[in-house]
Amino acid sequence: MAAPFQNYSGGVLLADIVKRNNLSTYVSEAIKERSLFIKSGAVVRNALLDSREGGTRIQVPEFNPVSPTEEIMDGTATWGTSSAGYLTPQKVGTGTQIATICHRGFAYAVDDVAMLAAGEDPMLHIRNQLADSINKLNSARLFSQLAGLFGTALSGNALDKGVAAASGGAEANFLSAANVAEARSVLGERGEELDTLVVHPSVAYYLYQVGMLTFSTSALSASGAVTWGGGGVGIGAREVGEFAGMRVIVDTAVNTVAPGTSGHQREFYCYLIKSGTILEGVQQDLRIEADRNVLSKQDVISVDYHTAYHVMGTKWGNAADNPTNAQLATAGNWTATYDIDLIPMVELIVNTPLDTTAIPS
Repeated sequence: MAAPFQNYSGGVLLADIVKRNNLSTYVSEAIKERSLFIKSGAVVRNALLDSREGGTRIQVPEFNPVSPTEEIMDGTATWGTSSAGYLTPQKVGTGTQIATICHRGFAYAVDDVAMLAAGEDPMLHIRNQLADSINKLNSARLFSQLAGLFGTALSGNALDKGVAAASGGAEANFLSAANVAEARSVLGERGEELDTLVVHPSVAYYLYQVGMLTFSTSALSASGAVTWGGGGVGIGAREVGEFAGMRVIVDTAVNTVAPGTSGHQREFYCYLIKSGTILEGVQQDLRIEADRNVLSKQDVISVDYHTAYHVMGTKWGNAADNPTNAQLATAGNWTATYDIDLIPMVELIVNTPLDTTAIPS
């Protein structure tokens, strides 16, 4: 007599791996560890922006900046705005900032035949790169939002030092301490609050080339190998780089589209930011699910995340919810809710001799 079918406990499915290793938690932690924006403090998680109860956008009530009208006091009985010898109470206005929630996700499927042909497990390869992949997608979304904000709402906080021609870029057009100082001056005395500089690799490597990007000695470990000397101390953890008194974040997703006439030399956007200016809210924590389709012989893994980035003092002004990156990058979709001088963020546009590509006509 044949033995009955049995449910053997030794088999391991992809779903078991995801659950046992708590992959969602692992990837969430890895995202924080590997995101230079989070590590630098440029982006800060703020529970007040979480929208756990539902909704498509987050409303942040605010008091308008205090800007009193002073009154002249004297010894008469008619001084002051009241003309009756007393100070007239003034009102503090209120407003509402709006952050828009973006619902994003992706999925992968791997069939058994492909895995056999490859001789390796593609799903393991995918799983190991989830954190870095999500960080890249988040960076692209954030830079799209910054492009939209500086298009109109924060255009007064921008400084363009790029050359307005297809060639001829000189030192005055490149990232330098002088240009950073001028960019700080856009905010007046608040320019000193800017402590983080976000640049494209082509800009950062120019700083390497001329020996102007240094590294904090406090980040050196006993076993850390010195990888670059230049004008300062070089270490393996390059995310702690410093330039002109600012921490430096290098990201390939930084906007590089020239704002001027077609045919101009490629221009690179740099962002000077005060830590904590960009806030992140979460409607639902990162979710990773996996399953096995026994009919198609496929392992499937899906990822979804529902978050919002918000620059304090700004407002999403489009009636549409859940915007695409292109909609986030549209200037007309954003407004400032108070004086932009109080929003500690500046956009600096430069060239670099390491990439003189002309924007196609």
